[in-house]
Amino acid sequence: MFHLIVSVCLATQPQQCGTILLPQGDAATQHACQAGAPRIAAAWLARHPDLQGGRPDCRAGDDLPAAELREVAPGVHVHLGQTVQMEDTRDGRIANLGVVVGENSVGVIDAGVSRAEGQALYVAIRRLTDKPVSDLVLTHMHPDHVFGASVMAEAGARIWGHHALPGALESRGPVYLENLARLYEPPEWIGTTIVPPDRVVQDQATIDLGGRVLSLTAWPPAHTDNDLTVLDQVTGTAFAGDLVFRDLTPVVDGSLRGWLDWMDDTPLAEARLIVPGHGDVSASWAEAIGRQQDFLAELADRTRRRIDDGAPMSLAVPLIASDLEDHKGHWNAFDATVARNATAAYKELEWE
Repeated sequence: MFHLIVSVCLATQPQQCGTILLPQGDAATQHACQAGAPRIAAAWLARHPDLQGGRPDCRAGDDLPAAELREVAPGVHVHLGQTVQMEDTRDGRIANLGVVVGENSVGVIDAGVSRAEGQALYVAIRRLTDKPVSDLVLTHMHPDHVFGASVMAEAGARIWGHHALPGALESRGPVYLENLARLYEPPEWIGTTIVPPDRVVQDQATIDLGGRVLSLTAWPPAHTDNDLTVLDQVTGTAFAGDLVFRDLTPVVDGSLRGWLDWMDDTPLAEARLIVPGHGDVSASWAEAIGRQQDFLAELADRTRRRIDDGAPMSLAVPLIASDLEDHKGHWNAFDATVARNATAAYKELEWE
């Protein structure tokens, strides 16, 4: 497989440059790729006036950066992100991403933090199979999961998300993009755009990849207010998004009470494998959520105690963080996250 590559720079800052892969230019031979390259590259650049492009090129997939995929079940592949916060990396690639190969097409679960990561995931998929990428499921709004979506959309994928995801991306997306440009070098974020879903899930939905069905479920507010899970019915592999954290400290950005209720209902207990949003794959529900459930339950308990004591939020937050110190050894980026969680918990629980 040969891929169409264009080097681009910001029109207003031509010293800031990156590399764009255009899936529309894929071809079995270099000659066929080159034949369509000028037209495809010119059309793409016309839709991105903020960028200036050089001469397009065609390269073999083996010569391009690719995400590392691990097959965890037949036809189910996972890329494991770094279990740290985005600020502690050079590229922000911290989220777990999934690829499910059916008889007719490929489904992707989350697309990474940037167009660059989406491109690396796409190259990895093309090394696996030449079946079309028909569907991309975005599990929630956070940038490490959604900003590679443009690559899959250009490859022809339908984009699925929770019914609250479009509003969340509209309100937060621009700030997320600004943060990418602040945190990372231009090759890591140039060409990254906000791509809203064109299919929204109100309650449940299914995707047929041919001989393999993915079941999608939209949940009430928990980690965020737009959490979506995916279950591969063939292998029993559940993609939990950030409703399940392992190793990286869980982040409360929706409803702490809702998240605890979600875990109490054991919604993925029958899954044979659980792929968390961060951390390694689990073979059981108890293994997947045990430490997370303990941590979030104590967060709620300690927050309620401080509220009952009459402590204002400014005093309660550092006290709650201190109360949770026993959990620190189990989680990465604990100090950077626990105060934020205490603040979110206080705001929610003070009105119980």
